[in-house]
Amino acid sequence: MNVQHFDFFTDSDLSNLERYQTCKAMAKGYASTYKTEQSRLMQARSFCSNIVSAYWDTLARKLKSNIKMRAVPHTVYMEDILCDARELAERTGELIARFPAEDAGYLIGSIYTVMLPSAYRAEMGAYYTPPPLVSRLLDLAEQSGVDFSHATVIDPACGGGAFLAPVAIRMLKKDKGSSPEWILRRISCRLKGIEIDPFAAWMSSVLLESVLMPLCVKAKRRLPHDTIIVGDALQQEHIFGYDLVIGNPPYGRVTLDIKMREKYSRSLFGHANLYGLFTDLAIRMVKENTGVIAFLTPTSFLGGQYFTALRTLLTEKTTPFAFDFVADRDGVFDDVLQETMLTAFKAGDHKIRALVSSLVPKGLNKAKIEKIGSVEVEKGGATWLLPRGKDDARFLKMLKSMPMRLAELGYSVSTGKLVWNRFKSQLRTTKGKNSYPLVWAESITSAGFRFSADRKNHVPYIDIVPRQDFLVTTSECVLVQRTTSKEQERRILAAILPQKFIDENGGVVVENHINIVYSNGLFSAVRPEVIEVLLNSHVVDRAFRCISGSVAVSAYELNSIPLPSLEQVMEIQALLDAGVDRRIIERTIAGFYGVMFA
Repeated sequence: MNVQHFDFFTDSDLSNLERYQTCKAMAKGYASTYKTEQSRLMQARSFCSNIVSAYWDTLARKLKSNIKMRAVPHTVYMEDILCDARELAERTGELIARFPAEDAGYLIGSIYTVMLPSAYRAEMGAYYTPPPLVSRLLDLAEQSGVDFSHATVIDPACGGGAFLAPVAIRMLKKDKGSSPEWILRRISCRLKGIEIDPFAAWMSSVLLESVLMPLCVKAKRRLPHDTIIVGDALQQEHIFGYDLVIGNPPYGRVTLDIKMREKYSRSLFGHANLYGLFTDLAIRMVKENTGVIAFLTPTSFLGGQYFTALRTLLTEKTTPFAFDFVADRDGVFDDVLQETMLTAFKAGDHKIRALVSSLVPKGLNKAKIEKIGSVEVEKGGATWLLPRGKDDARFLKMLKSMPMRLAELGYSVSTGKLVWNRFKSQLRTTKGKNSYPLVWAESITSAGFRFSADRKNHVPYIDIVPRQDFLVTTSECVLVQRTTSKEQERRILAAILPQKFIDENGGVVVENHINIVYSNGLFSAVRPEVIEVLLNSHVVDRAFRCISGSVAVSAYELNSIPLPSLEQVMEIQALLDAGVDRRIIERTIAGFYGVMFA
């Protein structure tokens, strides 16, 4: 970074938020100049400690307070930063002091995370929550029965205090009329955070105390040091009985040792995901029958085989109260691909329907909430069908009445057998004697199968050696891309792998980022092109969006899609045989789902 001028701090044409975004970009650029992970981590901490210090001092001056900021723990290693970087950090802290107090944790935390080395950030699953999402989640908690005038609250992955500070503010608003000493004592007894990153825990402690600084000044006392516990919440024991467990738990797969896998076995099915473990932890922490869990998480737990046990646990121990889909991911989190949602669960069994809404962030402190409807989530581990829009209520009712699945039509789903980086030495740019076409995801297009290998690291052929015949596909099947996003026009993109192409090449090899839908021989009357037409239809794509909660198009979710009856499927096949226009076929399929197709 070469910081010579800071004219943007005083540029009247810029808003405070625009100035902040400039600071954040410059901080990220500064961190990127440090090539080792350790140096980048220590520089990120040093830079942000200067932000926090300047922020604290600015507030203290406003309040004419001489309360000293808590020092960074001696166990947190940092490096000296350059003079221009220090000036940038200090002026950033002064700038953040102009924002509402509940914004500070997010604004500072976001700078910290973009400066972190990518591996450390991924390990910690560190993503700080924007204020409008925090505010909405607190609203949902209150609607679920949480009374901040007396509720006990814990954030088991509190980061830089993005939730704890706003919770403290709500507690303050509810506790008027008491003495400052009594209010501070009550808040300190009712509020707790846990954070594995010692530096983030320090930030959380300082920023929490900063929103309570006026109270601390009047009461002439501070928050207890143990308000924020430094440690791994998943390892904690004997922390339970809270009225509200709230937060944005870390995301990402994690490898568990035998002891931890046994501890959380009730919510595990195959791979462990951090936010799934934290959900299990929240169930243990919350007060039975009356407590509330309010989390911001990816939507992947709604479907997918890996979350079967978690869905079962949630419906056994809690009752879903509210689901808010974050409708616009762009600008919400840095470098997050997953679709996210706000959730609220009431501990115990309650006879209520879950409210479903859409949330669109509007700047730093506002969000548009659109009510979609209500649903009753069935107990067990089956995929949760939730409406994504107002028109989905009747549609979902129809889906639940449709018992047919791919398996009943005689089709199974598997992933492509080739994990290409395990066979690098066999990849070829030209076809040889023992070569087969290597089918990548880009060969599946909206216009059908188009053999292609034009992306980075992709080549068109692979040599197959003896005892590798299991990699070769020899029968016509339907290929489906395994990764798509909700922003794409179609979540399901399917194409037939033609028998002619297979025969011309003696077989093909399908890469692992593709699903293969193939006839299992149980029912041969339904041809692959019928399956292709069904999967590519707009109405089936809509059904899939109500099932899927991640960018992955998994075999489990494809097998979960409700399909028309066998008689209706055979009607589609007859229309194909007759050469009927595809728009008519599309309209026919939509009619089977009770949907009008324009």
